[in-house]
Amino acid sequence: MVRDSDMSAISPCLSFPVSSPCPAPGSLPTPQQTPGSEKGGFPPRDSSSSPEPLSSRRHKLYREELNLTSPAAPLPLRPDASWLQFHLGISRDGLYPRSSPAVTRLLRDMQEFPIISAVVKPSGVHLKLVLRFQDFGKAMFKPMRQKREEETPEDFFYFVDFQRHNAEIAAFHLDRILDFRRVPPTVGRLINVTKEILEVTKNEVLQSVFFVSPASNVCFFAKCPYMCKTEYAVCGNPHLLEGSLSAFLPSLNLAPRLSIPNPWIRSYSFDGKEEWEVNPLYCNTVREIYPYSNSNRLLNIVDMAIFDFLTGNMDRHHYEMFTKFGDDGFLLHLDNARGFGRHSHDEISILAPLSQCCIIKRTTLLRLQLLAEPEYRLSDMMRESLLQDPLAPVLTEPHLLALDRRLQLILEAVGKCIDTFGEATVVANDTAQPQSPAADRAKLDT
Repeated sequence: MVRDSDMSAISPCLSFPVSSPCPAPGSLPTPQQTPGSEKGGFPPRDSSSSPEPLSSRRHKLYREELNLTSPAAPLPLRPDASWLQFHLGISRDGLYPRSSPAVTRLLRDMQEFPIISAVVKPSGVHLKLVLRFQDFGKAMFKPMRQKREEETPEDFFYFVDFQRHNAEIAAFHLDRILDFRRVPPTVGRLINVTKEILEVTKNEVLQSVFFVSPASNVCFFAKCPYMCKTEYAVCGNPHLLEGSLSAFLPSLNLAPRLSIPNPWIRSYSFDGKEEWEVNPLYCNTVREIYPYSNSNRLLNIVDMAIFDFLTGNMDRHHYEMFTKFGDDGFLLHLDNARGFGRHSHDEISILAPLSQCCIIKRTTLLRLQLLAEPEYRLSDMMRESLLQDPLAPVLTEPHLLALDRRLQLILEAVGKCIDTFGEATVVANDTAQPQSPAADRAKLDT
């Protein structure tokens, strides 16, 4: 663990060129004052020479001053590595079986294994890092940006909302409780941004964006299209930073995936509306389009909408699926960081696929009915499951209670559909022999 006194590990010369004298402590560059400004520029360079990049020289000096050694050496690749066993366990039923020792080990390994490299994930809106562990496993790191007790302001558009690390963690647990098993294993971890990111990365861009804030916290930002500037930096306290780690799926050349626009995609503009928002019969159009016309795809879309409604995620613009499993394969529930933003508001429009199409899998309905019973209340199941995470409590109590309230709204929507069209039309038998609630209880207890 890092103590406050360890702030001395951040070299005063970290953000200055080798040829410049080290500034006094307290005069490190901040987002508002950086070397090379009018008040204190860099010494002129000899145009005939080809010096190494500035960020590389800074980092080399930093490592020399602290007498840093190389990060932990990778272990030999083992066939029983938890991330490899997780990949091998993916089937047409889900990302992992209902009882999976490999996933249990993977969560522990992502929490404990030494990090040997860190690079910026170049896509997306917010800062994300790809971390590699000693056993060659990889995970997506999303840092904490918002405190658990803070709600998204009601005037925020969904496409500019924060990405919350605890939402990624909670989404994995919720997905598992719902028996979908379509969210990659995700766990929380307290990262030392100095020792586990700055000191292990070989990425010069990432090395160059570390700085010490006026509050003496170590911060960094990254280059990305939108919200990756100094004003959107993430900071340790002073070194330690919470974040979520989501296991990587198999590479695309080994397990190709399709990224498909969600038929119920929202308008990503300030004043536009999509057809489904103004046409209550929109589902009739969707039903006529391949692959929604002759597969379980539409039922899987409804599953995804139920999942997103429970979390409050309005940002499901695409979904992905493995090509190997064909049109009836499950949909991956990826990128859930914009969930759990407002516990005081239930965004009913997320349920449009259910309310407009009036179909639901029998197995999904049975699970929802079970989680509405007092002895298996969804909030209680989530509370107990989230206690396993090292960053517990992951969700505040109002968010847990909101799950129960939203579950009742889902069941009410299904009830209205059944009253209108009949159970035989609304509830689809997605198994050869529909299971009883007692059998579903047994699954939940395992």
